[in-house]
Amino acid sequence: METMTGGCQCGRIRFSAAVEPDKAYACHCKMCRKATGGAWIAFAGVRKEDVTWEREPDWYASSPIARRPFCSHCGTPLGFAFPDSETMDLTVGAFDDPAAFRPAHNYATESMLDAWTDLTGLPGYRSEENEAVMRRWHDAGMEAPE
Repeated sequence: METMTGGCQCGRIRFSAAVEPDKAYACHCKMCRKATGGAWIAFAGVRKEDVTWEREPDWYASSPIARRPFCSHCGTPLGFAFPDSETMDLTVGAFDDPAAFRPAHNYATESMLDAWTDLTGLPGYRSEENEAVMRRWHDAGMEAPE
């Protein structure tokens, strides 16, 4: 276990959590796709007692059996939890170093969108190659985020 930090896009919600980075997973269920707007979501399972919130996130009851922490200011989805469980999941993308995580398995494979699971053969483009986007960041007086 190692302690890692993370938070939402605007910085309003910050957390630290004891995690096992090599035990993350990809959830393909329809509920998670709807909640995050993605084809699937990367989660890291943690014990609730091992998560410290600097500021308590907002919570959305996404179903009768589950709640999802998020930032109501910027909208960042931060995780998933069953209220009656001692564990919860935090979104890998919300961690400060998401590259430290490695997927161990897929969940809800019956709902996988196969065309979105292996993107390695597609052409790739770097953000800085998009001159219009880079100009917008420059005009805003900022550097483009990674």
